[in-house]
Amino acid sequence: MKRALLIAYHFPPIRGSSGIQRTLKFATYLREHGWQPIILTVHPRAYAATGEDQMAEIPEDMVVERAFALDTSRHLAIRGSYVGWLAHPDRYVTWLAGGLWSGMRLIRKYRPEVLWSTYPVATAHLLGSWLQRLSGLPWVADFRDSMTEPEYPRDVAQRRAFQRIERQAVHRSARVVFTTPGARAMYAQRYPEVPDDRWAIIPNGYDEDNFAQALGEAEGSNGPPMEDGPLRLVHAGALYPSERDPLPFFRALSRLQEAGRIGPDRLRIVLRATGHDAHYKGLLDELGLTGIVELAPGLPYAEALAEMVAADGLLLFQAANCNHQIPAKLYEYLRAQRPILALTDSAGDTAATLRNLGIDTIFPLDDDKAIERGLTTFLDALNGDRAPVAPMADVQCYSRRAGAAQLATLFEESMNRADYYPGSGPI
Repeated sequence: MKRALLIAYHFPPIRGSSGIQRTLKFATYLREHGWQPIILTVHPRAYAATGEDQMAEIPEDMVVERAFALDTSRHLAIRGSYVGWLAHPDRYVTWLAGGLWSGMRLIRKYRPEVLWSTYPVATAHLLGSWLQRLSGLPWVADFRDSMTEPEYPRDVAQRRAFQRIERQAVHRSARVVFTTPGARAMYAQRYPEVPDDRWAIIPNGYDEDNFAQALGEAEGSNGPPMEDGPLRLVHAGALYPSERDPLPFFRALSRLQEAGRIGPDRLRIVLRATGHDAHYKGLLDELGLTGIVELAPGLPYAEALAEMVAADGLLLFQAANCNHQIPAKLYEYLRAQRPILALTDSAGDTAATLRNLGIDTIFPLDDDKAIERGLTTFLDALNGDRAPVAPMADVQCYSRRAGAAQLATLFEESMNRADYYPGSGPI
């Protein structure tokens, strides 16, 4: 087999990030396409939260190097404060030294044909850039979403550091990968000098083996439990107050409750692992929604998938300022084969993906009156078993296996590029 060195911060045993699934599943399924992955990640001390539930999914014979790394905010802070440059480009910059030493040792020992690094931790691309320069190997930079935008990162010094790393990745890599058409178009416009065939898209996805495990843990159920009780809507994962602000949704719920259209006996909403429970609890208390909306803690991955499958409906939140992004959970929602209520801008990539799959239950995140009307229609459709669900035959193209096949093709093309010159472009 040919070998690829995969550089990723998110890897088991980290918990609380959907990013873990992209690297873990690529690493698992690349082997089916003639590529042996070698993993360069961080020591688990760098993770704020860990769990053992996905450690068993790492193939026993896979090489996993966990290099020295610290979290500046936890390990190098004094009384909660730390020197700013110790967190540029991000809080895991200490990984650079340990990663360079470990990465070059892995390159000398295993002789990989290609390098791959994945954002959103910027230090991963910084490592990819240095290892590419030192080794001369072709590099595939997996951006997923945009790394910089006009006002992001908000800290100006950090934004400049991100922009520098971004330029290095775009000009030094053989392929630049995004998860959505919108992100690809943004970068093609930002870097018009870059050949169009350098940009690529590999969407996020779902893993069939994980769903098989989840369905087994749900006692073979392939749908919601057949029992009386309130309709149960679930949102899985982070709810950012800016990019996924649920306040208009809460206001719509409050008005429906005041009008007697909903109540705890008819509707239960579970917001699982929002990451901002304290903030949302105050809003729910103020609006009198604590009987309807539950702020629930995180679950092991298989249990979280089982909860999706058992829900009556699934909630998606995405603001218009993220139109070029698609939440990774969307693909798991689609595989769960449950109706989706999407609160997002109709002009964004998320809405376009849903419409292409025949799902039209899409309403603007920032319009509480539209949400009120949309939620009423959605609940009526659930009660009448009329809510749309994407055809499974169309969903299968988003499997993690399909994504790994795409990545293997990019690796082959990167090795054979006639116009690829390591080190070309501005630093």
